[in-house]
Amino acid sequence: MRAYLPRVVDVQLDQFLIELPAIALEGAKAVGKTATAARRAKTRRDLDDPVQLALADADPHRMLEGEHPVLLDEWQRAPRLWDRVRRAVDAGAAPGSYLLTGSAAPLDAPAHSGAGRITSLRMRPLALAERGVSAPTVSLGALLAGGRAPLSGATDARLSDYADEIVRSGLPGLRGLSGRALRVQLDAYLDRIAHRDFEEVGHRVRAPQTLRRWMTAYAAATATTASHETIRRAASPGEGGAPPRTTTLPYRHALERLFILDALPAWAPVGKRISRLALPPKHHLADPALAARLLGVGPDDLLTGREPRSPVPRPGSLLGALFESLVTLSVRVYAQLAEATVGHMRTKGGEREVDLIVARGSRIVAVEVKLAEAVSDEDVRHLLWLAGRIGGDLVDSIVVTTGPEAYRRADGVGVVPAALLGP
Repeated sequence: MRAYLPRVVDVQLDQFLIELPAIALEGAKAVGKTATAARRAKTRRDLDDPVQLALADADPHRMLEGEHPVLLDEWQRAPRLWDRVRRAVDAGAAPGSYLLTGSAAPLDAPAHSGAGRITSLRMRPLALAERGVSAPTVSLGALLAGGRAPLSGATDARLSDYADEIVRSGLPGLRGLSGRALRVQLDAYLDRIAHRDFEEVGHRVRAPQTLRRWMTAYAAATATTASHETIRRAASPGEGGAPPRTTTLPYRHALERLFILDALPAWAPVGKRISRLALPPKHHLADPALAARLLGVGPDDLLTGREPRSPVPRPGSLLGALFESLVTLSVRVYAQLAEATVGHMRTKGGEREVDLIVARGSRIVAVEVKLAEAVSDEDVRHLLWLAGRIGGDLVDSIVVTTGPEAYRRADGVGVVPAALLGP
């Protein structure tokens, strides 16, 4: 048994269990939902067990009995349990009564969303702070509080370490693997999506190789706003045409339901003095390691630039795109604890871009991601432009780097190594 890796979501979950009767942990398979929920459950129902699933079909009410909290693991295999839990909450279930974990929302899911009764809590793969790369010294929550306090801290993590973390994966069960064993497990994970997981959300993949090509094209579009039409055309096998839209649109919808696609929405401020903002999302897979495996690259390939020719136009290197994806994953984990949202900002002509906009109410922290140790005036110009546009609402700005130390520049912009940023 591997030791449990403490998660940022642990804090939220423990807070919710004190006051809320039913909590659903959602996220891609293998992100650690069951391990996190099971540490708190007193009664456990594993619905991927055929015997337990048969009991759920025969007597769903019985599944909710037992000492609380009752864990319904992979609840989507018995969708009627969702409504059973909802009705139990309506009937006055006590706080901390039910935990549900799910890796997909089935097409025949209950018509009632559970809003107001069942609280959804997203889990993602391990953020950098959860992986133990370095002890964080800069808190995203503190940045949102404002004040632009001095920044400090040092890390031994360097570019090679980040390249390794991209490929190693943030799926807890894969953390002890390396080399060929890791590659085999990542391939198995990707194969399972086509051969088993799609059926859970009501789709059957008739040509797994076509799905694999489309996912590879999507991986090549990591950290870009490429259109889905561009991605579709990039999925062409070469000897024939691209897969039809009637094929790729269900792919996208199913992968979103499975939490494999984790696109970053565009920031759409209300009442801000910014016009002509572009609204397409930035593309990200749930784990940058999945993108790296789909593209067939390892740490050495990323560091030496031996990357496949991208079928999707992309500024900069593949390592830069995957590093941005790793930072984006981490910031989203930290922002959730801080009750903040994360988006990206890009003007329609592409003249101005900010990689990440973290917003809590009117408070905004702008984040640029830079695949370099040093930060120049050129690297902060979009951050300073944004400050001029929205004034005091921009409570802080930082550039996340691969450098060794955290500090604040004379212009007020923070410089933070990725390994030192935490919740």
